[in-house]
Amino acid sequence: MAKSFVFDPPSDEEFDHSDAEEDEEDEQEERGEEQGGKEEEDEPLSRRRTESPWDFASYSESVAEEHVRRSTTSVDFKISKLLEKRSSNVTPTAAEDDESSEEESDRQEDYRPEDDDDGTSNAGEGKSFFAPSDGASFHANSFMELNLSRPLIRACEALGYAKPTPIQAACIPLALTGRDICGSAITGSGKTAAFSLPTLERLLYRPKRDRAIRVLILTPARELAIQVHSMIEKLAQFTDIRCCLIVGGLSRKEQEAALRSMPDVVVATPGRMIDHLRNSMSVDLDDLAVLILDEADRLLELGFSAEIRELVRLCPKRRQTMLFSATMTEEIDELIKLSLTKPLRLSADPATKRPKTLTEEVVRLRRMREVNQEAVLLALCSKTFTSKAIIFSGTKQAAHRLKILFGLAGFKAAELHGNLTQVQRLDALELFRKQQVDYLIATDVAARGLDIIGVQTVINFACPRDLTSYVHRVGRTARAGREGYAVTFVTDNDRSLLKAIAKRAGSKLKSRIVAEQSIKKWSEMIEGMEDQVNMILREEREERALRKAEMEATKAENMIVHQEEIFSRPKKTWFITDKEKKLVAKAAKTSLEKGKTSGNEVVSAQHAEDLKMKEKRKREREKNLPRKKRRKLEAAREMLEEEKQNGKTGGGGENKKDKSGLSLVKLAYRRAKAVKAVNKALDSGKIVKQNQKTKKSSHRTQSRSEEMREMFQNDMSEQKQKRHGSGGAGMKKSKHSFKSKSRYKRK
Repeated sequence: MAKSFVFDPPSDEEFDHSDAEEDEEDEQEERGEEQGGKEEEDEPLSRRRTESPWDFASYSESVAEEHVRRSTTSVDFKISKLLEKRSSNVTPTAAEDDESSEEESDRQEDYRPEDDDDGTSNAGEGKSFFAPSDGASFHANSFMELNLSRPLIRACEALGYAKPTPIQAACIPLALTGRDICGSAITGSGKTAAFSLPTLERLLYRPKRDRAIRVLILTPARELAIQVHSMIEKLAQFTDIRCCLIVGGLSRKEQEAALRSMPDVVVATPGRMIDHLRNSMSVDLDDLAVLILDEADRLLELGFSAEIRELVRLCPKRRQTMLFSATMTEEIDELIKLSLTKPLRLSADPATKRPKTLTEEVVRLRRMREVNQEAVLLALCSKTFTSKAIIFSGTKQAAHRLKILFGLAGFKAAELHGNLTQVQRLDALELFRKQQVDYLIATDVAARGLDIIGVQTVINFACPRDLTSYVHRVGRTARAGREGYAVTFVTDNDRSLLKAIAKRAGSKLKSRIVAEQSIKKWSEMIEGMEDQVNMILREEREERALRKAEMEATKAENMIVHQEEIFSRPKKTWFITDKEKKLVAKAAKTSLEKGKTSGNEVVSAQHAEDLKMKEKRKREREKNLPRKKRRKLEAAREMLEEEKQNGKTGGGGENKKDKSGLSLVKLAYRRAKAVKAVNKALDSGKIVKQNQKTKKSSHRTQSRSEEMREMFQNDMSEQKQKRHGSGGAGMKKSKHSFKSKSRYKRK
């Protein structure tokens, strides 16, 4: 903890003055929430809470305004236009399918594992690194027992939080003492409030005269950052603590102005935070007191590892660090040792423990039915899971295709993936939260941390990569004691994951069998909709091309009009170069291909910079070497290059024998001497014609080393002829015609 961060307890006058205002705000909130008269006044707070405490719509403009500004149309508009033109309606056929489902419906059976092989076991944790947490209690009857201030307790009551969860009861008292914490619990157990409440409690006693950024919360996804920011604002609604959101996709200038005002808490994604720290004026983390890493295992995956290490390096060493996730993997151990000091390991529940109210099902897709996977999904959604379902697809393109198919089939669905703008992503979450759409089709962007009340079903249309991804996807339902279903489509290639799921779920894993008749009907309907799907995709490609052309035109116009202003701006910088980015991505990719964890194999930015400086120093040392050593190195490099070239072209074995018989020093000496002899012969005009012939033939058939040897032998034969012809006088000249090896070396 930094020395400048001194706890000044507020005076009683401040709290007494705020009591009257808080009572008035409470009355106004209760009036606005009830809206139904006086009947709901006596209801308990836990029953009043019908919505999640976050609101995604207030963070950006509406989607309609964005489409007007960009001169584009939404997918729903294109689908509705096609539905009006289409002569054969899809909705009646779906209704007929529902009627036929009364006769032949889906069946649920107990899953019978094929093999009893053990699944992947978690690696042993390094218990010696962590401080003992023997005194931690995972039980508390109310938030009053956790030594929280009245404004925070009132905020918890307003949100409907009556009793702390186990992770909250264990984490809040220890975090108030300033200890570093590494916490894990099952999904939906209240980890956000577990680190938010003690942080806000400490900020109530901050030095209010000195404004500074005191808390930094890092999340892997923009939507999760928005959710955490909204949660902190609701918990701090009766205090004077200010919070700021720094994520990509939103206005950079507004974020820069908010950072310059020095908010107490900053919730950010790693990339945009580093961008502001390097390229925005008067933004630093010198007075940071608390660093929180939410969903830490995801932060260390591909694309985040280098950024996290850079941010940890920029933070003060004397700080409190808290690290939270539902799953603790081996990748986190290195970061824990790097950023935490004698941390406490708080594990409220085992990492792979399933919620008691979760029903897990598996749909086995044999090889004959894998082509009709979309038909199986539509058959399930039309009969069994008709609303409040999140569907996880493997790619962005697959999610977009499913969105179009659902729209053409008459289902209300929204999509959430990386190809959408931030406004469209937030709008999709808001539509699903308000239950204006029945299905949310998403990639793994929505798999972490999102708490949307009312999600009844999670369907894994694309099987997750590993058990960790499965745990986080399934954790979007059956949260906080509610019931939920998790359905996973499993092919023959996903047997290892199926064994791990079966081991985790135990005897409660069910197998769902979809009716063949409904699958055939939906597969025929999908074939009939292919032309319309391709038409919509073609329209979107045309819109993108037009918009790209418009952007290029406006960019050229701005460059002409505002050229001086644009070139006067300082160039943006980043903590690693493009080459180092590619190096990091390549190393991570190779480590993933080898089956290793990405955290151990990925080259950090600091390591990449050290390698670059090492190479630079090596070149400078070579420049200062003596001539003899430099020629040795050059000869060695040329030999290696020739060996590689001969290996590629499949050269004969004779050349290899000759090369292996010569040492590098002799080869370099012979080459230098042959070049000198050739230059002398060219100056005297003796071997002009022969040299041209040998050059032509050697370029066609021989390598450079053989060419030099041949030139040297030709020159030596000419010298021998001179010696025989001239006699003793020639012998004296021939002694000094070539310098000796020792004289050559000295020079």
